[in-house]
Amino acid sequence: NPKVFPKDWQTLSFKDVSFSFGSEPIIKGVNLTVKRGEVIAIVGESGSGKTTLMNLLERFFDPESGDVFLDDLKITDLKLNDLRKHIALVTQDVFLFDDTIESNIQSGDFDKPRTLVADAARSANAHDFIEKLTNGYQYRVGERGQKLSGGERQRVSIARAIFRDAPILILDEATSALDSVSEIEVQKGLDRLMFGRTCFVIAHRLSTIRKADRILVVQKGTIVEDGNHDKLLALRGAYFKYFQLQTNG
Repeated sequence: NPKVFPKDWQTLSFKDVSFSFGSEPIIKGVNLTVKRGEVIAIVGESGSGKTTLMNLLERFFDPESGDVFLDDLKITDLKLNDLRKHIALVTQDVFLFDDTIESNIQSGDFDKPRTLVADAARSANAHDFIEKLTNGYQYRVGERGQKLSGGERQRVSIARAIFRDAPILILDEATSALDSVSEIEVQKGLDRLMFGRTCFVIAHRLSTIRKADRILVVQKGTIVEDGNHDKLLALRGAYFKYFQLQTNG
């Protein structure tokens, strides 16, 4: 008897959440409350648990202890595809089907009409390059999108997320594999995608992090610092060291 995803939820929270891969603890007693509409940047070393934390939100795994809530409703009480319908994911490793660009964008939500695909592509800063391709939106991208460049694949992925129009957005290193020129084009699409949504941004680049409402510093599966850029710099702790590394001191 699954419950319906709440339309007017106001907070998303992790309460005493722990998770392990085998005998290795990855997430350790995390407590976190996020207000609807906040942009949360998550930083930390590789293997610190950043992506795993987001995997628990999407229920790719379930916590060994603790729960994730929307207001007072456990996400495990929701129908799984209903939960995931309300979350959009953009990752560094973009997966595109061996199909047309139009179908790849529409795969965000096949219940929506194809007439909205071009609007999503424009918002993702992808329409212009698509129009220049042979057959435009009917261009077949090849296995995993191999006939497109990295920046083009990423913009199609962003268009798919915009087409999905989910209230919760997860960006997992979405620009880290791009050159600086492609990153600028992709970032324009990401800025439009993030507007008005609750966003979790796993990132290394300070340009993305500094704009967040809050920054979480994760170390060995725990949140060791939580605040905005200026507040965390003033602490002169883990984030301050991270900032120094990014800016050569």
